[in-house]
Amino acid sequence: VGDVAGMGSDLFGSFAESTCAALVIGSSIGLTGGWDAMVFPIVVSAVGVGVCLICSFLATDILPVKREEHVEQALKLQLISTTALMIPAVFLAAKGFLPPEFELQAAVGIDRTLLLHPWEAASCVIMGAVGGLIIGLITEYYTSHSYKPVREVADSCKTGPATNMIYGIALGYKSVIIPVIVLALVVYGSFTVCDMYGVALAAIGFLTNLATGLTIDVYGPVCDNAGGIAEMAELESFVREKTDALDAAGNTTAAIGKGFAIGSAALVSLALFGAFVTRIRHSSDDELFSLGVNMLEPLTFAFLIIGGMIPFAFAAMTMKSVGVAAMEMVMEVQRQFDEKPHLLDANPTERPDYDACIAISTNASLKEMVPPGVLVIFTPLLTGIFFGVFAVSGLLVGSLVASVQLAISMSNSGGAWDNAKKYIEKASPDSDLKGKGSDIHKAAVVGDTVGDPF
Repeated sequence: VGDVAGMGSDLFGSFAESTCAALVIGSSIGLTGGWDAMVFPIVVSAVGVGVCLICSFLATDILPVKREEHVEQALKLQLISTTALMIPAVFLAAKGFLPPEFELQAAVGIDRTLLLHPWEAASCVIMGAVGGLIIGLITEYYTSHSYKPVREVADSCKTGPATNMIYGIALGYKSVIIPVIVLALVVYGSFTVCDMYGVALAAIGFLTNLATGLTIDVYGPVCDNAGGIAEMAELESFVREKTDALDAAGNTTAAIGKGFAIGSAALVSLALFGAFVTRIRHSSDDELFSLGVNMLEPLTFAFLIIGGMIPFAFAAMTMKSVGVAAMEMVMEVQRQFDEKPHLLDANPTERPDYDACIAISTNASLKEMVPPGVLVIFTPLLTGIFFGVFAVSGLLVGSLVASVQLAISMSNSGGAWDNAKKYIEKASPDSDLKGKGSDIHKAAVVGDTVGDPF
């Protein structure tokens, strides 16, 4: 539910938001470019669906997977091929739907209009698409056990859970560096070329291969569940080995999906902030924000710091919620074992009460998400009502800057701990890592348990 419906709704939310932001910021294009030019962001999204459909035949018909080690390569090829094919496709869409020249109202400056060309709009989309691919591949490097970082985390388990924690958290922090630099370059490049409209197009570019991104993201939990079914059905060990191999690739693709979600959300947030500034300018007849947002305004700067705290408050609430639900679940399982000790027999005659455990997780997920949801929705509303638009602008920028760093580091730490555990489980009892059931494996399980709420 979390990896499929949760991640799907997150990415589709970013998709809709980036499209809406581009339509709001680029609304002035309709005056000179007409209807076709105005709906260009939606055309880009449509082109992306077609490109992903064509590239899907690579994995199913042209280059099907024959060996275990080719699974990750096939999934990676899907991302690379869709991005590569998007480049000419977007240029053709821009040439077909945008006029040779069109004017756009600048986000900053009074009566300042920009004269743009189709290739400039297309280049912004491509910057986003290539930036998304780079972030996806960097995420894979830091979360796949085929590479050095996760193997270092696995080796750190030899000295216990504490060193595993230290290595995992350090890996997460380190994995932030390149994605943030890439995001900064995409923002700078797209803004230079097409102003705030370019940033909104870059956000759409990030999600042009959303169909492929979601497909390889959903692949992970499907394989994980297949492994669970194989274990519960007590199938032969080689079946479980196959599903574990698929699941390890699935963990990496899930992390890649999260990388896309975080990167696109950052650009979408900035694009929506641009749309917010555009609306404020329009509503105030250019009295507010006509020369941009002044961060040295005392109220704006004060709320910039408060905005930086919001992601940490949100993360604390959600992580504690997971802990509360997990404790309830453990107590329920313990109660069932105490009341019905025969459940632990090799061939129990009675089934455990699965419904009680499912009810705990379902109720907790609904009930515990109310406070974080209220925090996110009401913070900007109350800030705007009591302190005004200058405070809201600081709040939004502060939360955007802090959330990107926090989200990438936590996501990659969690993915790395999960795959470090799987890497140790694959090792034989005679090897350095001792394999499943050893003290090294127990240390890795502790990391994986912490990594799940991350």
